[in-house]
Amino acid sequence: MQKHPCVLTIAGSDSGGGAGIQADLKTMAVLGGYGTSVITALTAQNGLGVTGIQAPDSEFVVQQLTTVLDGFPIAAAKTGMLFSAPIITGVADVLIKQDFPLVIDPVSVSTSGHALLQQDAVDALVERILPLATVVTPNKPEAEMLAGMKIETEGNVATAIKRILALGPKAVLLKGGHFDEADEELVDWLGLPGEAPLGLHHSRVVTKNTHGTGCTLSAAIATFLAHGFELKQSVKKAQVYLSICLRDSYTPGEGFGPPNHIAPFERK
Repeated sequence: MQKHPCVLTIAGSDSGGGAGIQADLKTMAVLGGYGTSVITALTAQNGLGVTGIQAPDSEFVVQQLTTVLDGFPIAAAKTGMLFSAPIITGVADVLIKQDFPLVIDPVSVSTSGHALLQQDAVDALVERILPLATVVTPNKPEAEMLAGMKIETEGNVATAIKRILALGPKAVLLKGGHFDEADEELVDWLGLPGEAPLGLHHSRVVTKNTHGTGCTLSAAIATFLAHGFELKQSVKKAQVYLSICLRDSYTPGEGFGPPNHIAPFERK
């Protein structure tokens, strides 16, 4: 195992630096990975929201991906915003031939409510990408979209995870951040085939600086998998990392800030 294993992010660029490719690469570097990237879309955004999106041709996205894979021994990868059905199809055609762990963050809507996944891409995501996932990491709205149901109770959580597992991923991490915001404790539910969902409890961090939290968590999970940790360990270690970053978060510009990705260094 390399000292700094190569980790790949396939996602959109955030010009504000708090989410997407930028958040992923910061996370990977801080956690001891060598980050590589495939950019699926350019966004014009800041802490106030997304004002525009432009995506490259799917052929160029595939060219980025194959070039990275030809040049680096990728130990784990994650996907974020994949934007369109042609991009998803092209990426899936390449990833299906790989054997490294793959974390799928099924990004569909930004925190500010801007659509980040075209409608015709939802079916492609479900049919082509989810079956390749080592773990898929939906938040509550994304899980409701994938499972085709509302999630309000613990029983709903178990049913939704079972439905998402039926789509093909090896595991589901249903994140608890969008559930009752009055609760001091958060529960992320880890679901594996044939097992009851495992509740992973952690304290809620009260902050407005939550831009890019999903990107950060999925990138952290991928990086820990690249280091050789098993899935449950990787998820728990990623939770701890994200909590530290949120506790030391700040607002670098207008609107919502991101987690402070270098917080572990600042605490030493």
